[in-house]
Amino acid sequence: MEKADRQTEGQTDRKTEPSRDSVQSLGRAQECMGFEVRLSSGSHDTMTYCLSRKSPISRSESRLLHLLGRVAPCIMGPMVLRWSVTQTLDVKQQLDAGVRYLDLRIAHMQGGSEKNLHFEHMIYTTALVEDTLTEISEWLESHPHEVIILACRNFEGMTGDLHEYLIDCIKNIFGDSLCPRGDIPTLRQLWAHDQQVIVSYEDETCVGRHAELWPGIPYWWGNQVKSQALLQYLETMRSCGRPGGLFVAGINLTENLPYVLSHPSGSLEMLTRPNLRLLMAWVRAQQPGPGSGCTNIIAGDFVGSDSFVGEVIGLNQKLLCAHWHSSMDDSPVDMDMQTAGKLCSWLAGAPTALDCVPYWRPCGTLT
Repeated sequence: MEKADRQTEGQTDRKTEPSRDSVQSLGRAQECMGFEVRLSSGSHDTMTYCLSRKSPISRSESRLLHLLGRVAPCIMGPMVLRWSVTQTLDVKQQLDAGVRYLDLRIAHMQGGSEKNLHFEHMIYTTALVEDTLTEISEWLESHPHEVIILACRNFEGMTGDLHEYLIDCIKNIFGDSLCPRGDIPTLRQLWAHDQQVIVSYEDETCVGRHAELWPGIPYWWGNQVKSQALLQYLETMRSCGRPGGLFVAGINLTENLPYVLSHPSGSLEMLTRPNLRLLMAWVRAQQPGPGSGCTNIIAGDFVGSDSFVGEVIGLNQKLLCAHWHSSMDDSPVDMDMQTAGKLCSWLAGAPTALDCVPYWRPCGTLT
């Protein structure tokens, strides 16, 4: 009996553990999938970890907020800062954690140097755009198989000349690693051309003039301070069907001025953390793939404070399971939830399959 048990342990059950060839084919299948069918994690307002305490309030904010800032700067300055910060990890730490969509709100600060562009979220950053893009480029050089999406947005105070200056910076810094506009690429296509960067640019005129720029990626922004209302908005958008290409579902809560003034000692982090459990439950229920109800990129606040990035990346195991099931050469295999769970757990530990898709893993786990 013991001998029979040992023999059974050493055998491979076709229904619960695919062969090594099957695992290799899963890796190849992932390489051939466009970015619009897989789930990726993003950071909402990526650069707010370096907002300046001495910064003026941005021009796009309300007149009331500007008035309060002039009347009571010692009170309003710290309050605005607390409610503006959405991230605590710097940009390289976010990339190390597995974030692959960066939400860059670019602006020219009134009274600032002519060519010094900053990032903005109610107030401006100490970091300059050109320096930050250089940091990102250096990170990519040391991670040659990683692919990221830079979403350049907002453009407060940007003139035509400043747009051209910014685009020249992007071209000079990233060079041939930029993926030109066209059909949504696969990993295999990008690797074949040593391309690592997709630049989404929310200015149609500039996109039309520069082949290196992609149109702005739609962002589902609920503009809600309550998590239940935000999730209801996201479900409504999902029920209407996903956009045809890349798109972002934002699980970020949004304060308004009356809420901020009624919570003077609060912060966006204090608002977000108690709601993470509910928000993450929605994330875990999402499905990657091309279907109308599937999700593509999920962006959140304080991406290093919980399991957000790992949870989003892990959802792509659903694609691996589905592909393995559909690619069996014999008759379809009926898999219950327990068997599917064993398969996904096995795939998570199978380096041959997942090493083919480093884009979807925290870089700290790369071999």
